Amino acid sequence: MSASPHAPLPSVIDEPVAAVQALYDGRLPPDLVVSTMRRYDRLYPSRTIRRGPTVSLMPAGEPLPHFTFTSGGHTFDLVDFLAFNRVAGLLVLKDGRIRHESYHLGNDAHTRWGSMSVAKSVTSTLAGIALRDGFIDSLDDDVTRYLPMLAGSAYQGVSVRHVLQMASGVQWNETYVDPASDRRRMLAAQDAQRGGAVLELMASLPRIAEPGTRFNYSTGETHILGALVRAAVGSPLADYLSETIWRPCGMEADASWWLEAPDGLEVGGSGIAATLRDYGRFGQFLIDGGRAGGQARLPDGWLDEAATHRLVGGEQLAYGYMLWPIDAGLRGRVGSFAARGIFGQHIYMHPAERLVIVVWGALPKPKDRVFIDDADFFRAVTEALR
Repeated sequence: MSASPHAPLPSVIDEPVAAVQALYDGRLPPDLVVSTMRRYDRLYPSRTIRRGPTVSLMPAGEPLPHFTFTSGGHTFDLVDFLAFNRVAGLLVLKDGRIRHESYHLGNDAHTRWGSMSVAKSVTSTLAGIALRDGFIDSLDDDVTRYLPMLAGSAYQGVSVRHVLQMASGVQWNETYVDPASDRRRMLAAQDAQRGGAVLELMASLPRIAEPGTRFNYSTGETHILGALVRAAVGSPLADYLSETIWRPCGMEADASWWLEAPDGLEVGGSGIAATLRDYGRFGQFLIDGGRAGGQARLPDGWLDEAATHRLVGGEQLAYGYMLWPIDAGLRGRVGSFAARGIFGQHIYMHPAERLVIVVWGALPKPKDRVFIDDADFFRAVTEALR
């Protein structure tokens, strides 16, 4: 089937957008949150993630049946979830078939919506592909082998695996609403649009724990991983993503990825904008074990590591290789897991159930403003389709 070019809605081409800092402050009117997420590629210079000449079919299945579920002691249904969690788009795939697809708040099937930290899971997946392709020799390699500019910094002695687990032991404050946090300092480095500015920030941070002993969520850490993959592969992340996933998976539209500077590095921890169905195809790629175009793209057993996590000393933590385990599997098998981003972005994946759920959110604050627990909704959809 031939792909049709991405065509933005004429009514939203010139709609207003806000600066990312204002978005993170959580002080934008609801409509401006939506238009900013919808025109994500206007916020920073971006590199195109090219689709291929054909689109993979995504046939329709039986509609999602009516169901109710409880969350926080109250009973809800699908309409409640869409309304209370300010859902801008929802896709449910079961066995590769569309069981529900809906667009809200002015979006449609051509809209490319910002991913926030869902991009982290894309970057970590590219690291897995680079490992299988032989560009990364081992996850136990020191990151300075690939990024010598970090030699002598707190990242000396930190492995690729430590970065994948966000367990480098390097100090980082991810508080989105704090203008003095490291996350906001990283945004300021993006605003400067000077190549290498984010890595300079990362190299200046102190170590507060031994590598592998403490989890600390860090968007900067994912930027290091993205820079490492680019250095190892020798091409931009957007191009490598196009070559290994976007084209082989038959994505229907070009996507985009923020750059830290014109023609510079992709921002590994954020900045991808894509269509709802193409986010679904990425989720399908993972539940299919990392197979695309009839080929295995990820190392054997990658999801067994990426969707589960233990720090040194055996501490169990709900984080893998930049994926969030949700419900444990049986007899050591991978259960359900998700890629997540602030403001309500999710790709929920359950390999055993052959289920992918994509949620676009337009919440008013970066975190802690969800009325209905997303995990409760995901479990309810799983049961409704079982």
